[in-house]
Amino acid sequence: MSQLNQEAEALVKELPALRAQYQAVCEEHLSLDMSRGKPCAEQLSLSDELLFSLKSKDDCLTASGFDIRNYGLPGGVPELAELFAELLDVPAENIILGGNSSLNMMYDTVCRAILFGTYGNCLPWKDQGKIKFLCPVPGYDRHFSICKRCGIDLVAVPMTGKGPDMDIVEEKIKDPSIKGIWCVPKYSNPSGETYSDETVRRIASMRPAAPDFRVFWDLAYVIHDLEDTTDKLLNIFDLIKGTENENMVYAFFSTSKITYPGAGIAAMVSSKENIRHAKEDIAYQTISPDKINQLRHMKFLKDADTVYALMKQHARILKPKFDMTVHIFEKYLAGLSFVNWTNPRGGYFISLNVMPKTAKRVAQLAKEAGVILTPAGATFPYNNDPEDRNLRIAPSYPSVDEVEKAMTVVSLCVKLAAAEKFSE
Repeated sequence: MSQLNQEAEALVKELPALRAQYQAVCEEHLSLDMSRGKPCAEQLSLSDELLFSLKSKDDCLTASGFDIRNYGLPGGVPELAELFAELLDVPAENIILGGNSSLNMMYDTVCRAILFGTYGNCLPWKDQGKIKFLCPVPGYDRHFSICKRCGIDLVAVPMTGKGPDMDIVEEKIKDPSIKGIWCVPKYSNPSGETYSDETVRRIASMRPAAPDFRVFWDLAYVIHDLEDTTDKLLNIFDLIKGTENENMVYAFFSTSKITYPGAGIAAMVSSKENIRHAKEDIAYQTISPDKINQLRHMKFLKDADTVYALMKQHARILKPKFDMTVHIFEKYLAGLSFVNWTNPRGGYFISLNVMPKTAKRVAQLAKEAGVILTPAGATFPYNNDPEDRNLRIAPSYPSVDEVEKAMTVVSLCVKLAAAEKFSE
């Protein structure tokens, strides 16, 4: 008898006991929300000095003496751009500072390409017929939502543990209607994997059929390490500098999970030509971003060493929650060959793969037991996970004790859903 058949037989026998355990959990009337990767209150409190970093009008001057209360500085506060440049290892002149949302900057960048085209005198995307984006999966649902909102078709590309399957990517980009690819290259959402050097090199050296193809390089978790030994991400801008792909990459970064998610600072990084092209269009939207918040961040964050020290404080809060999640999975699910999960060294998520055709049932069972997860299928385009197998686990917001309870419930739901499926 195969291992899977043995597991199936054992779970079917266990089904009555699993149902009894589940009913007992439901009677506890839990209320635990793990649907989004939100910082907890303890993390938010790490940045409360932000509220007091500008004490008077005398603090509202940049190093050059510019009064940030007024119009001007459309690219943002220069000192903060310099700090971001150091953190991201890019030139400050290749950065546009924005408001609190990098997602906003991604959405605007897509919309500008649709309405006005990209740098290089290409036609606007709206005038080129149906266009498509490559979407590594499992991936970030809000990336997919931008495309859906803008009428862009989504083409799934599987992740490999080292980034997207580049053999498939390189084949797909032979189609000129493929205009972009979404990438979260360090601690990917939700798998937590970091793109290998080979993957980054292959992305940097792509030869897409579309001259206006763009890589959307989302650096959401680029300094969000959980361990002292961190994943290293190759600098794609170093690889494309001076090549025919120099204008191919738009990168995005924010302090949303460094300071305050609702009042952070976002940034876009690209080539000088792309930045100049973007600034020309942004000038029609706004005269300047919120420079008061930018300078407030600069005075609070001070320098790269201060930022890295702050991130270590975040890690001390987050790591026990990730460790607890993995511990519970190992305790209750390690013996099941059809279940696996990631154990990332950074980021905000753990990717859990359950028995095929049961992820939606697991999420439903968990919800009815008082544990809210990201909807099954959300990590795939059109909310359609072909295997109905992947679930995104977000341990950041609850306490460690709540994570322990929630993951124990989820583990029970995984086993119950599998036992139900095997008993059909």
